[in-house]
Formats: sequence, C-alpha cells, structure tokens
Amino acid sequence: MSTRVNPDLKRELQKFGLSEWNECFHCGNCTAICPLTEQGFLFPRKGIRAIQMGLKDNLAKQVDPWLCYYCGECSETCPRDANPGELMMAVRRYLTKIYDWTGLAGLFYRSKLALFIGFLLVLIAVIAVGYIKGFETEAVMHFGHLFEQYVILAVFTLILLPNIFHMFWLTIVKQKVKAPVFSYITGIWHLIWNMFTQNRSLKCETGSFRWLEHFLIVIGYLLLLFTTVFLNWFSTENTIIIWLGYIVCGLVFVFTFDFIIDRLRKNREVTKFSHHSDWLFVIWLFLLGFTAFFVRLFVDTNLIDNNLWLYMIHLIVIAQWGILLVPFGKWTHFLYRSFAIYFANLKKVST
Repeated sequence: MSTRVNPDLKRELQKFGLSEWNECFHCGNCTAICPLTEQGFLFPRKGIRAIQMGLKDNLAKQVDPWLCYYCGECSETCPRDANPGELMMAVRRYLTKIYDWTGLAGLFYRSKLALFIGFLLVLIAVIAVGYIKGFETEAVMHFGHLFEQYVILAVFTLILLPNIFHMFWLTIVKQKVKAPVFSYITGIWHLIWNMFTQNRSLKCETGSFRWLEHFLIVIGYLLLLFTTVFLNWFSTENTIIIWLGYIVCGLVFVFTFDFIIDRLRKNREVTKFSHHSDWLFVIWLFLLGFTAFFVRLFVDTNLIDNNLWLYMIHLIVIAQWGILLVPFGKWTHFLYRSFAIYFANLKKVST
C-alpha cells in the first residue's frame, strides 16, 4: 500500500501556530510522562512523527491529538524545549480545518484579516437589523431572541453535524474500524459524560483546579444559553429564572476574567503561547456573560429603553460568537474532543 508524503505539511501547520517542530528527536519523554497515553494512542510523539514525515493523511485520521488536554507537563520536561504540548494545540487547530466542509475554520485560523472582516460584516448586519427595526427596544429584543434560537439550530445542523460526520469518516470509516454495533450505543453515555465534565483531565497532575474552572464555565455557559434562549431571560418576570440568570452570568464572566489574567501573566506552561483564537474565545465568552448581566440589570431598573445601545452591543457579541466563533473557532474543540474519545473507545473494541 502506497503512502502519500506531503513535504509542505510543516509549512502548512506553521500557519496554525506550529513553531519548534524540528527540535524533537523522538526521545519519547513526552509520551512516557503523559498520564493519558495508552496502548494504541501514543501522543504527542505519534503526531510529531507524522508531521516530520509529511504524513498528512495519517495525521488527518488520528484522534490522538484530541486526547491531550494540554496540562503542559510534557513541554516542561522536554529536554529539547520542543514544546510538544503547544504542538498538539496547533495540530488540533489544523484538524479543525480538515473536518470543516466550509473551509472557513482554516481561513480564520490562518488569517487575522479574514477574521476581522467576518467580525466587521456581522457587526454591520446587526446594526442594519436595528435600523430596519427603527431601534425600537421591544422589536430589536424580540428579533434577538429569535436569532439566538435560529442560529443555534442552523450552526448545529448545517455546519457542526456535517463536520462531525466528516471526522467519523476520516477516523473510523476510512480506517475500517469494525466495532460491535452495541458499542456505538453504549458509548453514547461516555460521550455525553466526557463532553460536559471533561473528567479525563483530572488524570493530569496539574489538572484539579483547572478542571474545576473549566467545569464551572461549561455549566455556566450552558445554563446561560438555556436561560436566555429557552427561558427568555430578558423578558421573563419569574424571580427564580431572573436570579438564575444573574448567577450564571457571574460564573461565566468571573472565571473567564481569571482565564484572561492567566494568559496575560503567562505563569504556566499552558498559557505561555496564545494564538489569536485563544484570546477571542476567552474575551468573547467573558463579554457574553458581562453584557448579558448588565442588559438584565437595565431591564430590571427600567433603563433599557433609553439605553438600547447596551443590548445592541450584547447582540453583536452573540452574533459574532454564534456565527463565527462557535462553528469555526476554539469552541469546536469542546465538541471534537468529546467525539474523539468516543471514536477512540470504538477503536479499542474493534475486531
């Protein structure tokens, strides 16, 4: 069987944040020290070798890079300072581009200009909607509520779901993995559990507090989504729902603010290198919680009618988040990692 080698793979990956790839001489320290590696899933070394040999197709069908939670221990102990943890992060960005049928994920990861244009177009579109609605508070907020519902449905069905099927095709079907049919069903529980808890990261020595922060942000984000989209938080008069919204907003913007400070300080291995997608993810998630909190506060104090600009800012943040960052940014790692674990479990029981 022939193997296709792509000599430009390294150059292509550099556009996704790859830097010191050639410092590695395969001592195996990173794989040996990682508590998450196991038989058949020998990362980061397996991915690094594929990059050095230009094995693009081989890299595209690996789930291994997603099994890494980037605790940074491999980079801290690497005798060559090859930064294998950050290298895995770059590979994950690259794989996001591979799965995405639209091509926009790769474009936005590679080009800040393209991303800026995308953000600008969304901003103009939201302002145009406000203008069409006459900047009337009730009409604009009603549109915003409907927009949240439709954008979730559209992004999931038109972009994320096809991308997951493409990932399944590359990692399972093309590799002719023959797992028992029953394992597909029983694995769904583990898929959901890993998706919401990310509990495998607790195996990392430095993972406890970081896991707790991530867990609270995930729960806060999902509850914020639930209260604003399905419980219509900005319009409800239910006291319990109102206070629930305030609490989850607080969770989101307090912990994301801590993430932002952490990246600015660069005290830990995991925050030493920040791609523009890392910054956009934490800043926009912070803005989601922060602006939602004050919109509801202005509603409760009857100030929103004279300060529609605040809701317009919130709607712009939501639109940019939902249209650009969720389907094409770092948010997808939450989804792809969970399915990678699911697919890895299928490989373990394959015949």
